[in-house]
Amino acid sequence: MEAIFAGGADRCGFWHGNPHADAAAIYYPSLGVRDDMELSMALGDDFVWIMADQGWSRPDGRPMFDVLGGRVRTSLNQDGVFAETTSVAEVEAFDWPDPDHLDFSGVLTQVERARSHELYVLSGMWSPFFHVVADFFGMENYFVKMYTDPAVVDAVTERVVNFYLEANERYFAVVDDRMDAYFFGNDFGSQLDLLISPKLFSRFVLPHFARLTEQAKSHGYKVVLHSCGAIERTIPALIDAGVDGLHPLQALAKGMEAETLARKYGGDLVFIGGVDTQQLLPFGTPEQVRAEVRRLRDVFGPRYVVSPSHEALLANVSVANLLAMAEAAKEI
Repeated sequence: MEAIFAGGADRCGFWHGNPHADAAAIYYPSLGVRDDMELSMALGDDFVWIMADQGWSRPDGRPMFDVLGGRVRTSLNQDGVFAETTSVAEVEAFDWPDPDHLDFSGVLTQVERARSHELYVLSGMWSPFFHVVADFFGMENYFVKMYTDPAVVDAVTERVVNFYLEANERYFAVVDDRMDAYFFGNDFGSQLDLLISPKLFSRFVLPHFARLTEQAKSHGYKVVLHSCGAIERTIPALIDAGVDGLHPLQALAKGMEAETLARKYGGDLVFIGGVDTQQLLPFGTPEQVRAEVRRLRDVFGPRYVVSPSHEALLANVSVANLLAMAEAAKEI
């Protein structure tokens, strides 16, 4: 992986992704493994993803960000606790999470295990601040409030991102050089385009995104962004903000074709993903999967990690297709 990021690799890499629990229940017994790290070893992965967020535990059982005020979620666009808020003072008075409720001991045990297998470690707080802020308002409210109440949006975003920065700082201090790259996720696109305009993205999202990447860089880590959707229009800004690798390359999203990405950004990014999870992996044959992996390897070259176009493999992706992807990734 180090050679892939440095641009001197003689082969592409491979990561099987992050199987959904329903898929794992099929893969593990079929391949004779007990957990995801053993699956990584069986498939020949080059890296593992270890989320530092697993260290969150609060005595009262509340989530890290109680975006619904204890209510049950019924919709991804459901009104959050700040849906009607027009006052920054109300934002400041909210019961924001305390980083003291993070205990990274279990996370560090996983990191040590990955190191013992000589795996490249992607880690850090997942830091999906774009989604968290959207949930605090409800997504439609969030986008509207960028126009009607920008100070409130700024205040909520600042609080969320500051928590992740502090949590990362604590985690980076204890994990030190046992992790290699900071991997964090914010889905900025739909199937067709960005969820908000480039102008709003630059105003409300990019400055906070840059703070997280700058923090990771200051600790000597590479930075890998997970963002689903058609995000091609903002890739230059993401590169300028410090992103080294882009995941998951949603294959059927507009503008995210391998040829487009390789032509425009092949000298600036490591590409991770691109093996279609919407049609190919669930419904294609193993030979079709192998053929697509070979094509992607040819298009992207050695600064590429073969991986699904979404990290969560669902149970409709067969063991045969998973193995076909892994085997074709490692062909000479």
